[in-house]
Amino acid sequence: MRITMIGSGYVGLVSGACLADFGHTVTCVDLDSEKIKALREGRIPIFEPGLEQLVARNMGEQRLLFTTELAPAVEAADVVFIAVGTPSRRGDGHADLSYVYAAAAAIGEAISGFTVVVTKSTVPVGTGDEIERIIREINPQADVVVVSNPEFLREGAAIDDFKLPDRIVIGLEDERARAPMSEVYRPLYLNQGPLMFTGRRTAELIKYAANAFLAMKITFINEIAELCERTGANVQDVARGMGLDNRIGTKFLHAGPGYGGSCFPKDTAALAKTGQDHEAPLRLVETTIAVNESRKRAMGRKIITAMGGDVRGKTVAVLGLTFKPNTDDMRDAPSLAIVQSLRDAGAVIRAYDPQGMEPAKALMPDLNYAKDAYDAAQGADCLVLITEWSAFRSLDLARLHSLMRKPTLVDLRNVYRRKEVEAAGFNYWSVGQATARSFSVARVQAAE
Repeated sequence: MRITMIGSGYVGLVSGACLADFGHTVTCVDLDSEKIKALREGRIPIFEPGLEQLVARNMGEQRLLFTTELAPAVEAADVVFIAVGTPSRRGDGHADLSYVYAAAAAIGEAISGFTVVVTKSTVPVGTGDEIERIIREINPQADVVVVSNPEFLREGAAIDDFKLPDRIVIGLEDERARAPMSEVYRPLYLNQGPLMFTGRRTAELIKYAANAFLAMKITFINEIAELCERTGANVQDVARGMGLDNRIGTKFLHAGPGYGGSCFPKDTAALAKTGQDHEAPLRLVETTIAVNESRKRAMGRKIITAMGGDVRGKTVAVLGLTFKPNTDDMRDAPSLAIVQSLRDAGAVIRAYDPQGMEPAKALMPDLNYAKDAYDAAQGADCLVLITEWSAFRSLDLARLHSLMRKPTLVDLRNVYRRKEVEAAGFNYWSVGQATARSFSVARVQAAE
């Protein structure tokens, strides 16, 4: 099939490259001429494992093309995907749909013949209706069907998620879209890929509901972790005991510094606003947002407590800046709030991340950036592990101890075992596993 992908960001580029790998001819369109130039030269603007090779292979086979010219790409397409950004709107938290509606208007001007227009961007309920209205207002003769096909890609594992999906949700109101959408995903369907056809508004809501539920699950276990620290329980054992129940499952029950990234923060905010607009408030989602923001700031206080309550003039080595491993995405990363809280308290920060250094420098240009984990630890009074990159899972503890001024390790991802870290001479602080000191303090506070 001839497919046009409007938007060459994370979702558009991964989706376009994977569809081309299925054998379709895919043209990715973007208004950013520098980005298109880079892509044509084989330079990928984001870090995603396997993506560079996938793009190169399909460009070489002439199945994946890049252009800034939207009109001819849309005119020639059987299916047009909208995969532009929907960031939180400044001021009220609603999804900013200006890029989506601009793409719809451009499609309306360029469309020719029967065309399926697919919303891949994450959009609130009813957006498909507005896209269809915009296209028909601009081009009343347009023979168009608008479909919702939300993405469920995890950064760091996006290619596998696209090619081996849990489900493919296709929301439509016109049955003429069923056959072409089935053909788009035919390679997956032949391998029993679970195509799920629903109404368009239902498909739009599935994406938000799924992300909100996962965000609530993360936030729940983080609150349980806090309780564990104050009662002497172990959150990892609690999570395992919960997760062995098939009704709950083990995923997204890993305590940490809170969620971040390109999806959960903006999608929970947009869903909460949608609920308010329709007088169906989503109290659990609203609370999840508030608790998650509080969680990030609490991690800064935890580090300060681990360093004796005063960090002014002291050096904190931060390992991991991106919101999760295997990506260079810094959007709403917990590290941003944690580092800021430490700096507000007077700490000096030395930071290192395997892939996030350049994006981090754009957001925190005056930090001290190290060349690796050991360089970051040089002369530090505390080492804080924020993002659980594989490179940080087997650090030489003896070497770190010899480099640091004071051997304190705050492990916000519970990567290490207490016994081995303490055996190496460290003062070890984890999440949801009370130190003797914090447990005794909590018991005194409870007694009072």
